[in-house]
Amino acid sequence: MQPPIPLGAVLQNRYRLTKILGQGGFGRTYLAEDLGRFNELCALKELIPSEPGDYALEKSKELFQREAAILYKIQHPQVPQFRATFEQDQRLFLVQDYVEGKTYRMLLDERRAYNQTFSEAEVLQLLRQLLPVLAHLHIRGIIHRDISPDNIILRDDGKPVLIDFGVVKELATRFQSPNITPQSTTVGKLGYAPSEQIQTGRAYPSSDLYALAVTCVVLLSGREPQELFDDTAMSWNWQRWATVSPGLAQLLNRMLSYKPSDRYQSVADVAKALQLLNSQLINQNNLRLPTLNRQTAAPELSQIQTIAVARPDLVQSNSNKPSQPAPIIPAPKTKEIWDNPWAIAAIAIVVAITAGVGSWALVSYILAQRPVPQTFPSPIVSSPPPSPTVSETPTPTPTPSTEPINYSQRLNLVTGETTSVEGTLKANTTLDYTFMGEQGQQLNANFEQEGVLLTVLAPNQEPIDDLAQRVTRYQGTLPFTGNYTIRLSPVQGVETSNYQLNLSLENPVEPTPTETPTPTLTPSFEVESINLNIGETTIQSGQTSPQQIKRYLVNVQEGQMLSIAVQEGVVTLDVRNPDGGLVENASKVSSWEGQVSQSGEYQIDVITNQEQPTDFTLNASIRNLDNN
Repeated sequence: MQPPIPLGAVLQNRYRLTKILGQGGFGRTYLAEDLGRFNELCALKELIPSEPGDYALEKSKELFQREAAILYKIQHPQVPQFRATFEQDQRLFLVQDYVEGKTYRMLLDERRAYNQTFSEAEVLQLLRQLLPVLAHLHIRGIIHRDISPDNIILRDDGKPVLIDFGVVKELATRFQSPNITPQSTTVGKLGYAPSEQIQTGRAYPSSDLYALAVTCVVLLSGREPQELFDDTAMSWNWQRWATVSPGLAQLLNRMLSYKPSDRYQSVADVAKALQLLNSQLINQNNLRLPTLNRQTAAPELSQIQTIAVARPDLVQSNSNKPSQPAPIIPAPKTKEIWDNPWAIAAIAIVVAITAGVGSWALVSYILAQRPVPQTFPSPIVSSPPPSPTVSETPTPTPTPSTEPINYSQRLNLVTGETTSVEGTLKANTTLDYTFMGEQGQQLNANFEQEGVLLTVLAPNQEPIDDLAQRVTRYQGTLPFTGNYTIRLSPVQGVETSNYQLNLSLENPVEPTPTETPTPTLTPSFEVESINLNIGETTIQSGQTSPQQIKRYLVNVQEGQMLSIAVQEGVVTLDVRNPDGGLVENASKVSSWEGQVSQSGEYQIDVITNQEQPTDFTLNASIRNLDNN
């Protein structure tokens, strides 16, 4: 393996290396500052082909570009965003967002030091937060294949983030041996990956669910999979180390089934089971009414010992006759109160007075109960005080707060046409529709029914403006070029709502037709970055159409010479500055070369007038003026 790149080095005139985050058999991961994004931190994964030679390098580069396109499809806030790929000094690099936080492995190790593990509530929250991420991947045909506590980071905002996709490790393995087929490549940690993934290299959505369940039981028990799995019986014995509700145990055990057919087949199936489990827990909590702990009070008995005391007269008489033995008396007898006639008389007087007072009170009470005309209503009848029991009885209206479930779907909006999507949205669920939008385009969004609200999120996942948050309709101008999100959320208190969302994009109307004589006809762009080394020429092949234009992004520094030329295909080129404006004499041309006046990402749009998708090939290069 090649030695590490010195820290402080700048790759591609853009990425300054500041730290080595990790190292494995396929290469290294660096922490870098992106000089093209105001020194924003990012992660550079270095993939080093082990076989020397130009042929192996070219094969690896071809595979690298094709497989990296899979990562480009993943656009989810709980997955590090894939940014770009490039090659330098026979080293291949992936550029991704950097995630600040601790892995669940680190968090579990910290708790083990205090003989603690994760609680059932924490594991349920982890499931609720990760299932939407897996749904986002699986709907695009992407399997993570390497879920474990090491590959889940608890971000500073409290959300778990999935890192280190198995596709990257498979890619690295195939770099090490380019002749290996995808079917024979095995990715996944022993103990976490299911048998079909380890034995055949094949993975399915249920394979990710299996690994997620193993992660959960490890967090609950604090023990490794090898300690929880019985190799002889081929079964999991994790419940002896963790105490959870029967519902959660049943859910995890099904996810851990040895046969893929016995597991939940999709994230939606697990989400339904989890929702049912939540309902059961809520019902159980509501049935646990407070009970009065009554105890029968036993009469208090004196703990003082009884002592027999002789009468004084007997003691005195006995003292006068010392020569005679004292008679044995069975028990001393005290004088009773009934032996005193004066006491009896006093008691009789008290009883008579008490009887007289009681009789008078009884007669007064009876007379008071007789109906007497009153001039005003009794305050007890007219305004009874509210019973304290009523305020303490839980009402069924409020529901306990649970972690919301989020789903996402990609839309291809055609400029000038209205796209309608229908569906059903349940309480505690949000749905994201993402689409590509151009700066200056007019967005129109509205609902046909009530009960659902929409929020328009810009590419930075922030609301586009104050009028685009939880509304039934929105009309406005897109401020940036990038991926926008229409987030649907139910109205509070509504359990289920059917909706029809209407979306349309309109190109902006230019105030001066002379500046843009030919209006843009493309509704969307397929964007790809080209990483160029100074003095080298790269060849790019692709496909473009009137419905989807192919756009290349090239990072060029001020004063450098940029050359672009079409080799094959009935296409033309538009070259734009980093601010989006057309470069002079670079519209609808087959080739262009010139010195750039500012640093940044230049946009190269490949356009065709053909009605059908058109294949093309072009080459691009960058050189300094002193390298003629």
